[in-house]
Amino acid sequence: MGTSLGFHIVFAVLGVGMPLLMAVAEGLALWRKDATWMLLARRWSKAFGILFAVGAVSGTVLSFELGLLWPRFMAFSGAMIGLPFSAEGFAFFLEAIFLGLYLYGWDRLRPVAHWLTSLPIAISGAASAIFVVMTNAWMNSPAGFRLGPDGQLASVDPLAAAINPATPTEDPHMLVSAYVVTGFVVAAVYAAGLLRGRDDLAHRRGLAAGMAMGLLALGLAAITGDASARYVYEQQPAKFAAMEGVYRTQRGAPITLGGIPSDSQHRVLYGIELPGLLSWLAAFDVNAEVRGLDSFPPADRPNPVLVHPSFDTMVGLGTLLGLLSLAFWALALARRRVPVHRPLLAGLVVAGPASVVAMEAGWFVTEFGRQPWIVYGILRTSDAVTSAPGQGPTFAAFPVVYAGLAVTTARLLLLLGERGRVAR
Repeated sequence: MGTSLGFHIVFAVLGVGMPLLMAVAEGLALWRKDATWMLLARRWSKAFGILFAVGAVSGTVLSFELGLLWPRFMAFSGAMIGLPFSAEGFAFFLEAIFLGLYLYGWDRLRPVAHWLTSLPIAISGAASAIFVVMTNAWMNSPAGFRLGPDGQLASVDPLAAAINPATPTEDPHMLVSAYVVTGFVVAAVYAAGLLRGRDDLAHRRGLAAGMAMGLLALGLAAITGDASARYVYEQQPAKFAAMEGVYRTQRGAPITLGGIPSDSQHRVLYGIELPGLLSWLAAFDVNAEVRGLDSFPPADRPNPVLVHPSFDTMVGLGTLLGLLSLAFWALALARRRVPVHRPLLAGLVVAGPASVVAMEAGWFVTEFGRQPWIVYGILRTSDAVTSAPGQGPTFAAFPVVYAGLAVTTARLLLLLGERGRVAR
């Protein structure tokens, strides 16, 4: 399931961000009667068609895996998570319908009508992400049900389950993270083209569009990420302790940058401590108490060896991406043109994959940090997973299939880029 999610989420976040870029580019083309923006919109639509197809396939696999790999989870939670999953299905079909109109309507619809078909794609792509993340938020903050004396469901409120306490922080953070990844991945593509000598207006505008989305979304990601971390501090203290590598309960807790958590020594080795900063960030009080992992039973603790480095990776890469985007726009404003310095372009090429790694690391924090629970405080992962035999060969086959899909997708996108270059 983790392998499938790790693969699918890349296509999911691009499916959220690319339609917005397409809509903006085509809107600018119509407004300014600009052929370059129209060229970008057309090329992005072709790339998005490939990404959408692969994302739809990998997402369908995930829906089957939920039932096959997690029978007890689905038996318990189906009544609560059915509403957001049903809404996501409607959003997906809406997106697919209008994507068909958009891809095949370039020379068949009036220009403004064609542009209007891009808006439902952008809206439904974002809505799909929101509805799916509602389910994950419910797993972190189960609500909307009551258990009877026998431990069985006595009543269910699907709407309260969907709009659970974690939804207001987790949903916005995931949504803006999708725009962060899309912006930097698109910018990386055009930075690579500029490094290879394709210094034309389309590449400069494509780079600027990606960096504009990346910078704006990063600012929002910092705000929503801070709110999400504060929610975790209040409602999931074990996860918070694992994220920050806090082993013992203390006031004036320091932030520990980097380092390797050691369960045997109950501390983080080789980390850099900033005294009092964690308590202040968590509660705006330098003397606030932060619960440590030692205050929880061993069976209820997440593994800090997985969670803490993942959290540091997400925050560290996000910070570096922010500094790089600020440097890019500082140079752009100072010189009033898109900067094409080779060291900067090389950094932007690396920033594309780095944004994906940061997003994946964030999901590692969410999923590993909730362990040993699949539904926090209610149902353990070990009790929810299938006991069917013969999982090994299936698991071995899945990475091979996904590797093949990844290579095929990359090849198709590269061919699309080469054909575009030849056409110009």
